[in-house]
Amino acid sequence: MSNLIARFVKDESGATAIEYGLIAALIALAIMVGAGSLGNALGVKFNDIATAVSTGVAP
Repeated sequence: MSNLIARFVKDESGATAIEYGLIAALIALAIMVGAGSLGNALGVKFNDIATAVSTGVAP
């Protein structure tokens, strides 16, 4: 029984999986924030273009 507990304590595969999961979550969060920022910037740019086209004034 003590051999089983010692082997369980030495096993680090679960910790490695958790670390990879945290890294993947941080990468996904960075992608979502970057995509949101890019989307907002594109929205503003397209609104400026639409305003310029409808009024006939070059930006």
